[in-house]
Amino acid sequence: MAAEIQPQPQARKPCLLNKIEAFQDVVSSAVIIPKEDGVISVSEDRTIRVWLKRDSGQYWPSVYHTMSSSCSCMSFNPETRRLSMGMDTGSICEFILSEDYNKMTPARTYQAHQGRVTVVVFVLEMEWLLSTGQDKNFTWHCSESGQQLGTYRTSAWVSGLQFDVETRHAFVGDQSGQVTILKLEQDSCSLVTTFKGHTGNVTALCWDPVQRVLFSGSSDHSIIMWDIGGRKGTAIELQGHNDKIQGLCYASHTRQLISCSSDGGIVIWNMDVTRQETPEWLDSDSCQKCEQPFFWNFKQMWDSRKIGLRQHHCRKCGQAVCGKCSSKRSTIPLMGFEFEVRVCDSCHESITDEDRAPTATFHDSKHSIVYMHYDPTTGNLLTSGTDKVIKLWDMTPVVS
Repeated sequence: MAAEIQPQPQARKPCLLNKIEAFQDVVSSAVIIPKEDGVISVSEDRTIRVWLKRDSGQYWPSVYHTMSSSCSCMSFNPETRRLSMGMDTGSICEFILSEDYNKMTPARTYQAHQGRVTVVVFVLEMEWLLSTGQDKNFTWHCSESGQQLGTYRTSAWVSGLQFDVETRHAFVGDQSGQVTILKLEQDSCSLVTTFKGHTGNVTALCWDPVQRVLFSGSSDHSIIMWDIGGRKGTAIELQGHNDKIQGLCYASHTRQLISCSSDGGIVIWNMDVTRQETPEWLDSDSCQKCEQPFFWNFKQMWDSRKIGLRQHHCRKCGQAVCGKCSSKRSTIPLMGFEFEVRVCDSCHESITDEDRAPTATFHDSKHSIVYMHYDPTTGNLLTSGTDKVIKLWDMTPVVS
């Protein structure tokens, strides 16, 4: 059922500890059980499984339960052992796990949505169950009574959801690329603000209540760090993936962000550095370095008898430049550019080797990731892939 991998000491790399297999379909969501050497998985094959590590070093299911439809997402609260599962039908099914994790008892079913449930979040402090669905509704229920407390209609179906207990703010990321902040009350909600920085749909959200920053990942391959607590509208871009962002986790004790993408990439970002916002791109009808006209500037092309050039932008200063004046490439890690990007010649000369020092490390999970979960108590990371395999990683060599 599960093969144990003997860890090999490798400096500064995640260490693969175990693989859990035997699924008939993709695992849509899974979590590491804190202090238990266990994993809970829900799958498109309609199964809920609780895996416990045996003396052999292998993981075997102590609970194997088949639902009537596919399980799309879940939320697990270790304190109450409450498992809330979003279903393909739009309902949310709750179970209570026994102390030894060998039994699962049905608790309640919520008729929450008209379409597939996309995210479920259980908030113990409020006794609320938050959920979003492909019906474009964000809802919250009382977990004690099962009563629906409120609903909010979003402009597109939601793919990311986080909640801040202190302010009662819900952060909702949707398929249009927009993030909405809602203030929740017991039976109503109000719109706080919306912001948009991605060109693709929001695929993952992660909230750090200590630093009061929100991280959003997108299908446009980028991550944005939104400084909510600073109230200055600061947004820092992180460019280090070549495919859609599938998961974000923040290790607050080391101030490192863990991100993964659908091409199997795992990136560890050092957030304990002073990062810079990327500049706004400037508008101009001619190159702001050599003053050559761009191809739409017919008047200047005619007056100077010159052929119009294509417009580019320097990623460091934001100026509009021609290809000749921006022939160089460079990484700018403190601006979030871990890959080489276009910069103008003068900016290229100003970038030092110290400026090019990486602020992230890159690792290959060797499977196409659809979901991830990080357990800060053990330093272990779980990744689920399209290969129907769960991998468990020791991240302490890189998250420390």
